[in-house]
Amino acid sequence: MTHHLRSGYTTGACAAAAAKGAAQMLVSKTLVTEVSIDLPAGGNATFQLHGQSFSTHEASCFVIKDAGDDPDITNGAEVWATANPPSPPCLEGGSKINIVGGIGIGTVTKPGLAVPPGEWAINPVPRTMIEQAVGSVLSEFKIHHPEFKIVISIPDGEERAKKTLNARLGIIGGLSILGTTGIVRPISAKAWTDTIDASLDVAKACGCRTVILSTGRSSEMAAQQHFSQLTEEACIMMGDHVAYALQACAKRDFMEPIIACQFAKLLKIACGYENTHAAASELDLAVLRGWAEAAHISPEIVAIIAQANTAREIAVTTDFDRALMTLVAGRATLAAAVHAPGILMYPLLCRYDGGIIDDKKFHYPQACCGI
Repeated sequence: MTHHLRSGYTTGACAAAAAKGAAQMLVSKTLVTEVSIDLPAGGNATFQLHGQSFSTHEASCFVIKDAGDDPDITNGAEVWATANPPSPPCLEGGSKINIVGGIGIGTVTKPGLAVPPGEWAINPVPRTMIEQAVGSVLSEFKIHHPEFKIVISIPDGEERAKKTLNARLGIIGGLSILGTTGIVRPISAKAWTDTIDASLDVAKACGCRTVILSTGRSSEMAAQQHFSQLTEEACIMMGDHVAYALQACAKRDFMEPIIACQFAKLLKIACGYENTHAAASELDLAVLRGWAEAAHISPEIVAIIAQANTAREIAVTTDFDRALMTLVAGRATLAAAVHAPGILMYPLLCRYDGGIIDDKKFHYPQACCGI
């Protein structure tokens, strides 16, 4: 029996729904339990409202973020909206819908993102969704205000944001209100790739000359210690998405990126895999053995490869044999150029104790001196 994965909704869609509910209660002075909004991807969606309260001058409610079968850090969050007109209704003229962030919404402090520094981290598409959702209520009730204020908040947003890369991207104090379609597709990896794109945009806007792509936090920390002069904007957490990250680098003219990773990941990159996750790339050590034999690596090392069960075992047992490490690093550099033609990738091989293999045969780009 096939299990169909369930889609969810973006924080932008939830914010627009909550804003519509709050606006509708403010102008109708009646309880609203659910609302429907149009989605940028087409069609519409209905959301249940919670925590409703309203008076003559303010109304509030929240939507519970449901990410479907692709839960992220915002799954289950309460996305609140408060509607409040600062002046009495007028019957002529249009309405200005002023959207601001409240508790748990971050502010942007670095260039390169969809929102300029100094603004609330509420992206353009969600802003448009909120404006359209609130505007539909005002049109329905034929009510116009000189300025209609909508405050979006996520009560525990600051705590949730600590588990994201927001601070590195320059989003301080909370979460972002995101989404371009309104829908979260399950197991799409889009959250990862969107973060890679945003991180590279920030690095470019901050003047970084090259970047370090890391497969995990331990490798990133080793790279940060080794290249102590680098800025945090130059550190890009790519996870397993090696091909996507390299192609995204090439689009932004980062043509000499460094990849910081441990040996097993480096070997998968050398094998040409686009994604190094265990589910997407099977590691065949017989391939490594063939490379070693063809390169005339010592018989003792070849024997270790033949008997090993894991790549880590090979690295540790051979004490990161320089000839073998250099062989794999060279093949990884060639494989990277297949994913992103013209790119020259430099490997930074990380030990399992948090250090790095400082192989003098690995020549890092001159730009590393001024990352």
